[in-house]
Amino acid sequence: MKAAWFWALIAAGGLIAQAQTSLQTGPAAAAPAFDVASIKPDTSDDHGISLNIQQSGRFRGTGVSLRMIMEEAYEVKDAQIIGAPPWFASDRYVIDAKPDEATSAEMQKLNPQQRKDKLMLMLRALLEDRCQLTLHKETRDLPAYALVVGKSGPKFQPSPAQASDKMQGIHIRRGEMEANEIELRVLADVLSRQLERPVVDNTGLAGKYDFKLTWAPDEHAGQMFKGAGEPGNAAAPPAPEAAGPSIFTAVQEQLGLKLEARKSPMLVLVIDRIERPSAN
Repeated sequence: MKAAWFWALIAAGGLIAQAQTSLQTGPAAAAPAFDVASIKPDTSDDHGISLNIQQSGRFRGTGVSLRMIMEEAYEVKDAQIIGAPPWFASDRYVIDAKPDEATSAEMQKLNPQQRKDKLMLMLRALLEDRCQLTLHKETRDLPAYALVVGKSGPKFQPSPAQASDKMQGIHIRRGEMEANEIELRVLADVLSRQLERPVVDNTGLAGKYDFKLTWAPDEHAGQMFKGAGEPGNAAAPPAPEAAGPSIFTAVQEQLGLKLEARKSPMLVLVIDRIERPSAN
């Protein structure tokens, strides 16, 4: 079910397509905000995650953690959030938030990138208002992976120039990834969520590509949107499994790329204050 959340984000205009090098953390008063918002504990027995983002700016999520929302609102990876309490990743919520009529009408006139940018600001304002979130920025050296081209070169082809009838984006199932017309920076972002460590695209390959990737899922790593804690707890490369290659081996053998471990200076968000969301 976690894959459904990610696919919905890609289809909704690439909400998590790329981590920005500049994180805007201004006060909620200067940003657009939802008019009404309901945030309730998810008490259902269904442990799945679902998300619906409408062109009007209405945001609906089920089974989501506030850490997930923060990652998307600020376009950061798990390791770039410092100082969050355990419940920030473990508690699951049902969220239904919508802007007023004027804002909704305005958002429907925006292009996907503009709509995404405005929605991110609204999600930040929601966290600041309902969870009393305050934070500051720092630059820290974090464990990361560089995605580079292997010695034999890439083993995939550019997407056809003709319009495809396939949906653009990445569809992820357990141990399987299918990409249609994506840039490799998007692959790096997806891999970072699988590995719980930032992945930087250093391939130097421009354009859009189609490919498939299959690997043996690791039970202890690569769970999307899992709260891994502080950067020092980022997942190490998993040992190969009998059922198939690790994701590291699969990337090299099937795509002709490599994941090289290194440290990289990155902007992080340090939480100064966070509370469980206030009552509706």
